[in-house]
Amino acid sequence: MKGRSKSKSLTLFVLCIIAIISLAFAGFKGFVVAGWEFKSFDKAITKGLDLQGGVSVLMEIQEDDVSYDVRQRTKQLLELRVNKIGVAETVVTEEGDKRIRIDIPGAYDSNEIVESLSKTGNLEFKDADGNVVLTGKDIEKATSILDDTSSPVVSLELNDEGQSKFAEVTANNIGKTISIYMDDELVSSPVVQSTITNGKAVINGMSSMDEATKLAGIISSGALPVTIKAVSTESVGAQLGSEALPNALKAGAIGVGLIFLFMIVYYRLPGIFASIALTLYITLLLIVFAEMRVALTLPGIAAFLLTIGMAVDANILIFERIREELTKGISIKSAVKAGFENAMSSIVDSNSTTFIAALILYFIGSGSVKGFAVTLMIGIILSLFTALIVTKVLINLAVDIGLLKNLGQFRVKRGAKNA
Repeated sequence: MKGRSKSKSLTLFVLCIIAIISLAFAGFKGFVVAGWEFKSFDKAITKGLDLQGGVSVLMEIQEDDVSYDVRQRTKQLLELRVNKIGVAETVVTEEGDKRIRIDIPGAYDSNEIVESLSKTGNLEFKDADGNVVLTGKDIEKATSILDDTSSPVVSLELNDEGQSKFAEVTANNIGKTISIYMDDELVSSPVVQSTITNGKAVINGMSSMDEATKLAGIISSGALPVTIKAVSTESVGAQLGSEALPNALKAGAIGVGLIFLFMIVYYRLPGIFASIALTLYITLLLIVFAEMRVALTLPGIAAFLLTIGMAVDANILIFERIREELTKGISIKSAVKAGFENAMSSIVDSNSTTFIAALILYFIGSGSVKGFAVTLMIGIILSLFTALIVTKVLINLAVDIGLLKNLGQFRVKRGAKNA
């Protein structure tokens, strides 16, 4: 029975080690299976503005006493608007009650971005008498295409209500113009040739495909419920970002390497198991970043390294408690159990206070401070998991299979007693 138990523990121990190493290798190197690519962390994780350059625009709502729902709707429309004009991986955050910051990683024209964001997006169709016959609410879809003459245009598809309205309007205005206005600015004034019943219209007069794409994006995102104005625009050079990322990664690698070295030299074999658990922690944290599309920034990297330190601190508390129990002369298995139990309250308390501080930073901070807080909170949760569960499982399995059976492996001298 004992042999079968030891064999089972050995199998679980080996599987755990292989799984952790394989997951870490896949994450840092990536792989391709049957045409499906598992992207490496370098490709999968969104890099923030300070790591790859780009534009940061702070928009301010001009109206007073705007409700929370209106602010959220404005935020969503701004994010949709930016993404519709071909800009991906944007980070849109609120700053106070009236300001919204849009961070756009990559090399983009800040003037065009500000112009697109500042437009209210109020689309109107007016007949020859100046009466509004259709609005942006009647539009189902707007796309930029090339027409039969290879000229860039914006193709509009109307919803059911808009389609019936447009059919009636075009039937009553054959030979007359129906002007299309965006924010009271005339963008097109086509002449109605026949009744249009298919619910499709075209805005022409675009000077380039980029202009058509931008206009289509604004129309698709819908009209903003409030008036907004750009109060500041900052551009981060790509050179700064290209230099910052390698330096940050190098510093992080050196820091993590020194932590692993300390744990192994000072705590010996248990330190190796703790380093394996920390490897899993780092891998899981980066996977969460990739899946949640968290934008990794320099403050985020700082928070990432800080949580590694906290995870190490948890392991140190556990190992020191185990050593205290061993000096009492109890068995290694009992000491390991008591060590984890005695260290848990200290670990949970210290991490809880840090988590509360991170929450406060998130709600009252802005921009990079929020990024720091988010990274810190995610890291704390995962560090508790790896320290209290993964390290515990590895240490217990190592004891069961006989890898940890000598007091010297815990840096405890035989016969040592507490004073």
